[in-house]
Amino acid sequence: MKDHFSMEDASRAFTNKKLISFLIDKHYRYVRHAIMLLSLLLILFNAKSLNDYSGSYEQYSLLVYYAIIVFLVYVNIYLLVPVFFFKGMYLAYLTVLMVLLALVLSIMFSMMEKYFEPHRILERHPISLTRSIISGIVFFVPFVMVSTTIKLVQRWIKDNERISELKNITLRMELNGLKNQINPHFLFNMLNNVNTLVKINPQKASLVILKLSDFLRYQLYDNDEEYTSLTAELDFLSNFLNLEKIRRDDFTFDIDTNQGTRSILLPPNLFTTFVENAVKHSADATGGQSYVHLLIVADEQRLHFRCSNSIVSDEGLQPPLPKGGMGLANIKRRLELLYADNYHLTTETSTKEHIVNLIVPI
Repeated sequence: MKDHFSMEDASRAFTNKKLISFLIDKHYRYVRHAIMLLSLLLILFNAKSLNDYSGSYEQYSLLVYYAIIVFLVYVNIYLLVPVFFFKGMYLAYLTVLMVLLALVLSIMFSMMEKYFEPHRILERHPISLTRSIISGIVFFVPFVMVSTTIKLVQRWIKDNERISELKNITLRMELNGLKNQINPHFLFNMLNNVNTLVKINPQKASLVILKLSDFLRYQLYDNDEEYTSLTAELDFLSNFLNLEKIRRDDFTFDIDTNQGTRSILLPPNLFTTFVENAVKHSADATGGQSYVHLLIVADEQRLHFRCSNSIVSDEGLQPPLPKGGMGLANIKRRLELLYADNYHLTTETSTKEHIVNLIVPI
């Protein structure tokens, strides 16, 4: 059922995209004009009463009406609408349109009176030129208004696409900015740890520096992509936790996943800040045992990430992150940009343990 709806949604999106492309793409402009001209002819043929004039004058009269409609429509869509309507000059637009209609119709009816009336089949009551112009305006205005509507629809679609593109560019820039702040922040903390370790255990510090090359490789290559595999992300976190284990003998960690999570794609460094802060706040200055446990479980629609870490008892009543911490604020904003309201983030803190639960769609 899920696949069925997905295929329907994909088909509908493809159809809408093709329709929008047909309406605004310059590649189809000649086809659009041909369809419009043919439609105008068919509508006019069905709207205008026939057998008014004898012989070929009936067809000539149809051609006159058709030429006037085409002239008005093209003047409207290429001159009046761009110059007046799109600039908010609605009163000027209507005024110029009415004057143009009156002028064109007066010329048309004068010509019809001179060249076509002698060939009229049925007699009719004399009609003043003013009344004829008013009747002509009532007849021709719907054609002009339809062309205005078409131009408005095209303008609306183009504006929406432009706004959507600007929003996407803005979001990408903000996401990249947040990511570029998180990564140096993470590496800064790692280098501080190495600096401390150099003074205590130079041999371990050398091993940590070698391990850091894996982090830099991930940052330079895998992290530049919009999405990365959960496997790569878990390897990155595992390397980070192993580095911490090398640095601290009293530290343990484990990473548990269920079947099917390895093939999942997700934005890079989605869990880094949570794990980094878990490691930071699990440290016990007295040398007591500390831990970080990661659990990643996925079903068909969601990925559940759980990170729990030990905390020192006298920190139990303190928030696990210092106020104004850049990492947490950035990751929350990033989640909002990536998932809007479709994610769930909660934290639990006791006197001995801090837990982060994050649920995101996949």
